Amino acid sequence: TGGHTTEILRLLSCLSESYSPRHYILADSDKMSEAKIRSFEQERAEMFSSSQFTLDRIPRSREVRQSWTSSVATTLYSFLYSLPLTYKLKPDLILCNGPGTCVPVCVSALLLGLLGIKRAIIVYVESICRVETLSLSGKILYYFSDYFIVQWPGLKEKYPKSVYLGRIV
Repeated sequence: TGGHTTEILRLLSCLSESYSPRHYILADSDKMSEAKIRSFEQERAEMFSSSQFTLDRIPRSREVRQSWTSSVATTLYSFLYSLPLTYKLKPDLILCNGPGTCVPVCVSALLLGLLGIKRAIIVYVESICRVETLSLSGKILYYFSDYFIVQWPGLKEKYPKSVYLGRIV
């Protein structure tokens, strides 16, 4: 939602126009992010005439303060929505930064790769607010992402597979 969206849009602002079309996947209960994305894309369209993007919604996999046990069911439900969407989009690259919505999307992409349908590169950027520990999404995707980027040196020490680039957002 708000903070994660702001961080990912800062990252996207550094990408060239060759990263098009961009497909945004939001939680169905996220009301703030759509307006931020549309504003970002409108500014981008003024710089790059061929700028293209889509917005899709899936059920939120985990609400804030939702119990762990019920999160399994809601994440599975979200995965069932993510799989046909990921199949339709067949992304080359998935860039994500922490909201729970990214987990079912990344798992869907991994499944498509395992089935030989389409392999996507998964780049996970841990939120800058995660100084000492990983988020739940980070703890899950640490093992499955192609690139796992942290923004604090202490996290690099704890998670050796990660790539420390300093503060990038």
